[in-house]
Amino acid sequence: MRKTGENSLIYGKNPIIETLTNSPKRVNKIYIQIGISFDNRLKKIVELANINSIQLQRTNLQKFRENFEDDVNFQGVIASVSPVEFMELEDFLAIKKEGFKRIVILDRITDPHNFGAIIRTAAAAGFDGVMISDFRSCPVNSTVEKISSGAINHIPVIKTTSLSSSIDKLKKQNFWIIATQMQAKDNYYEIDYTDINFALVMGSEGSGISKTILNKADFTIKLKSNFESLNVSAATAVILYEALRQIELKNKEFKKN
Repeated sequence: MRKTGENSLIYGKNPIIETLTNSPKRVNKIYIQIGISFDNRLKKIVELANINSIQLQRTNLQKFRENFEDDVNFQGVIASVSPVEFMELEDFLAIKKEGFKRIVILDRITDPHNFGAIIRTAAAAGFDGVMISDFRSCPVNSTVEKISSGAINHIPVIKTTSLSSSIDKLKKQNFWIIATQMQAKDNYYEIDYTDINFALVMGSEGSGISKTILNKADFTIKLKSNFESLNVSAATAVILYEALRQIELKNKEFKKN
């Protein structure tokens, strides 16, 4: 593991509860709005903070406004947290797992809303990791933490200095590389995602996947024309859940036999 970046602020009751539940050591301090009424979720935050000996402070949250977008709803609580610990690819590959490993690789995704949503979807779909590059990638900031709804504490984020060399390492470990491309012949549902280690590569909406990375793909897939208006996080969700559907169907058939 390696820790990068600075301490950050996260907001919203559910993301803070998730972080307190799954990664309490990340939480340094919790600020609660003066005069806020305590509902069950806020009471849960206080309870978890006390269990983990985390300092609570009543204050005016508006002083934090400059750290967030103008339309942010703090929901009456902010947490100061330590940076997410990124995983090295070698450590990820060394993790023993029954069955196959499946990850999402993000090539030049810079929008925090898309990044956070992809993390949330990958965790919910049972994927094993999300890989990003040091180059032109969105940092893990308060928006990513909020949009991921705490999922960033459930799934490894692998950070690499070179996606290209990391993909080469994955291929040597029997990973198939599946990349999205509008000009691909196969639709996303026409390939078999079962019984393989695979990495799904998603590129930015503006420039897509870089040519260097695209050339390393074993398969390229596209979304049907009526899906072309989807942003990258929605498109990723469509593909991941198709892969999950195939995998679960295959598992059910195996159990029957």
